Amino acid sequence: MKKSLAFALVSALLLGSASAQNVTLTVAAFPSLDSAIKAILPAWNKLHPNITIKLQAQEYADHHNAMTTALATGQGLPDVMAIEIGFVSKFAEGQGLEDLNKAPYNATQYKKLFTPFTIGQATSADKRFIAMPTDIGPGTFFYRKDVLDKAGVNPLTMQTSWESFIAAGKKIKAKTGASLINTAASINNVIIRTNLKAGEGIYFDDKNNLLVGPDNARFVRAFTLSKEVRDAGLDAKIGEWSNEWYDAFKKGTVATQFSGAWLQGALQNWMAPDTKGLWRVQNLPEKGFASWGGSFYAIPSKAVNKQWAWEFIKFMTLDQGSQITAFKDNGAFPALLAAQKDKAFSEAVPFLGGQQARILWRDAASKTQPIDVNKYDSVAEQILQTELTNVLEQGKDIKAALTDARAQIARRAR
Repeated sequence: MKKSLAFALVSALLLGSASAQNVTLTVAAFPSLDSAIKAILPAWNKLHPNITIKLQAQEYADHHNAMTTALATGQGLPDVMAIEIGFVSKFAEGQGLEDLNKAPYNATQYKKLFTPFTIGQATSADKRFIAMPTDIGPGTFFYRKDVLDKAGVNPLTMQTSWESFIAAGKKIKAKTGASLINTAASINNVIIRTNLKAGEGIYFDDKNNLLVGPDNARFVRAFTLSKEVRDAGLDAKIGEWSNEWYDAFKKGTVATQFSGAWLQGALQNWMAPDTKGLWRVQNLPEKGFASWGGSFYAIPSKAVNKQWAWEFIKFMTLDQGSQITAFKDNGAFPALLAAQKDKAFSEAVPFLGGQQARILWRDAASKTQPIDVNKYDSVAEQILQTELTNVLEQGKDIKAALTDARAQIARRAR
């Protein structure tokens, strides 16, 4: 008998014997990934009636803070850990998660099945593959059709250029009183993420050179246009994931929002369900394409039930049915390429007024280039946002702010 066949039989026997026992598998997640897990539980329970999923769901920040502490102390670790893209590079640089490239996971064989840019996102500098992608966030321009109609603004003109986007915002404000966007910082967040060159990350290139600075046109333009929006009084000065943000969605006091495709599910399910039919989507301005969020599943090295953790992760990420169930439940755009060919993609989305938005998102995902991640990305982001706040609220000179940001990031990265 060949070794590979023998190994497969032994693995099958182990799984068979394990399934005869009752196992509780702890899965830690955040909204609205927890909703996707709940949606697939009936299918999982039918397949594995003896493996009970214990879902531990906390708000986004609380979840990642708890997982950071658990990895640092080795205490309170789940069997399966959900991680949002903003934390993947940070967690990847530690040693607390299993390398899925290695046996018994052997995940290399699955990498070609996913949207390409997700693989680089979950790969550490020393080439460990620490998490399987489950959903991606094609960057999307959400807008309130009713507000734009009232202002007499054609949404397509807002795509042409950032200048035309801002001009439309002035018209919207004058005609309806609605703000163009929740915060001027959103403009910066789109511009620094779109149309990156090969070998570029957002803040560092693939040789670890820092890109932030007063001589980088991308950052200068991002800060300049953000300041223009603030100076014109077009933003509501509302932070994301706040009660004020949700309220603005419900009342239509903010006309547009840049986010990942997943925002549709969040609006529909819990943020602003009564606004069904009022929203539409289009691609980002200036033909920009960007990855906006995305979720992954990892296995802590000190997890108790690694074997079943891996089975659960495969069920969530490699099973086309699971991926489509999550997509229909909360707009979690499938990372699995095969799932992106499902007939569900051509269906109208009632929440978006019957728009065939999923086709648009699939096209955007295919045009989104891989972005190199760096372990200091979260440090750079925090420092850059602080300096942008100094520009927007304190009137700090843009070149001076970017010079200071560069110096601070370089010092921290050393």
